Amino acid sequence: MNTLLLPARLRLHYRAELHAARAATARRHWPEAFAHLERAHVLGQRWAWPHTQVHLLMLAHGWRTRNLRELAGQVPRIVFGFLLSLVGRVPTGNTGGANVPAEQKMPVPADLQALLNDAL
Repeated sequence: MNTLLLPARLRLHYRAELHAARAATARRHWPEAFAHLERAHVLGQRWAWPHTQVHLLMLAHGWRTRNLRELAGQVPRIVFGFLLSLVGRVPTGNTGGANVPAEQKMPVPADLQALLNDAL
């Protein structure tokens, strides 16, 4: 399995979550924007580039919202998330924010689980 790039079957859904996050950010709807980033994280966390991209966007979200916890929490996730994705050692379902432990497995929403099942 290619651990760097997102499978084609997931790209449309991943990009839709990123687009929704950008739209919510433009409206300054911070919780909605972050929720879409979390969904994108769940979709992309097994693949190094999309996983890292979401953490970079979460870092930017932390900057925009002046959330020091998010800023501090995203820096190690950017580095280690990339590396752990390459070797397939990410906790399933983790939403990626600094509000949850980086190693914590979490339930995957049913709609995202169906997409992941179809892509793998």
